[in-house]
Amino acid sequence: MHFIWDPREHWALFTYTLKWICLAGPVAAVIGSACALFLWALEVATQTRYAEPWLLWTLPLSGAAIAGLYWLFGKSVEKGNDLIMDEIHEPIEGVRLRMAPLILIGTVATHLCGGSAGREGTAIQMGGSIASTFSRWLKLSKLDNRTLLLTGVAAGFGGVFGTPVAGAIFAAEFLAIGRFQHEALVPCLFAGIVSDWTCAAWGMNHTDYHQYIETLPRHDWLLLAKVALAAVAFGLASVCFAQLTHGVKHSFAKLIRWPIMRPVVGGLLVIGLTYALGTRDYLGLGVTPPPQDSQGVSIVTSFAAGGSQTWSWFWKILFTAITLGSGFKGGEVTPLFFVGATLGNTLAIALGAPIDLFAAIGFVAVFAGATNTPLACTVMGIELFGAEHAVYIATGCSLAYLLSGHSSIYKSQRIAIPKIAPSAREPLPEQGFGANIAT
Repeated sequence: MHFIWDPREHWALFTYTLKWICLAGPVAAVIGSACALFLWALEVATQTRYAEPWLLWTLPLSGAAIAGLYWLFGKSVEKGNDLIMDEIHEPIEGVRLRMAPLILIGTVATHLCGGSAGREGTAIQMGGSIASTFSRWLKLSKLDNRTLLLTGVAAGFGGVFGTPVAGAIFAAEFLAIGRFQHEALVPCLFAGIVSDWTCAAWGMNHTDYHQYIETLPRHDWLLLAKVALAAVAFGLASVCFAQLTHGVKHSFAKLIRWPIMRPVVGGLLVIGLTYALGTRDYLGLGVTPPPQDSQGVSIVTSFAAGGSQTWSWFWKILFTAITLGSGFKGGEVTPLFFVGATLGNTLAIALGAPIDLFAAIGFVAVFAGATNTPLACTVMGIELFGAEHAVYIATGCSLAYLLSGHSSIYKSQRIAIPKIAPSAREPLPEQGFGANIAT
């Protein structure tokens, strides 16, 4: 075999890399700054809600205001994450810049008044709209526009969670089941790093999860078997989350014709559930418990014994499904972290396994099943919890992904290659990139 070196090929690769450093760098810096602003506003909103519990009673009014704002100014961007995905699949009109301020205001208002939602959707939508705006200004080709949108997703994800590598892989993986966007990986990685560094430069810090995880043996077959068993539950929980959220949204749209009234009813249901359960643990992000109740259920407390209750994971699913399904704004991922961590806590006690490890695996595994992104979630687990747990994390994420079937929290996610063939004797169905996922 002869070694052949073509200088023209490497020159083309060098210019491609330089081009995307110049394009993605400024875009990612702007997105990182937007993420910093969002995280700051979210923290202020959360602390204000803790200090003023009466704000929960304004949730229906807040929902009506959000719906009215979108009805007046945001009809073209109301599809949210699915609009970003559709524009990456098949660019049509681009994503308007108005999406960024609308989703930021809507998400902060949701959290201020106690809605159960997350951050990822907001970050992705801000990133996508900012990237699309730069693309229009620069008059990029369809191919370059597609890549820049992916870098916007990576920058938003990496900046808001402090996981730039996972953000890059997520952007390359989340569009279609079975297909990885290798051609955009380097621009996405650079964008994720720049966004994360920019966010940190603004003084925004992320929760340090390393401190909650103890070092465990790397070669424990019994423990690995318990992880595999728990992954079955993580996969089913992700299906429950996705289908219930879609089902609630469909029911609200069918039963309540006037969009402004949907979050009003949803807000009243959240208030009713809160008082029926006698706890506010399932409101807002749920990353940490409120200062006045340090023993409340949250993601952080789930890493220790007594930090969760048996059905905490289900209640968080229900609260989030009602919040997002009725029209409030925010993401699904942080609630998925909550669901996974609390379910991991419950399963660890039942299986006699380390609670901290199972909470960590559930944290990313339920996310992997609900978004069909096992690689991104495995890397995220390593970034958040340490590489020494990589075998257990990868096992949990991979099995949860497989056992979640083809359900997804993203309606615009497509099937490039089904997870398994229908039969060992039958070829894979003709569902190339572009086949819509069944919901």
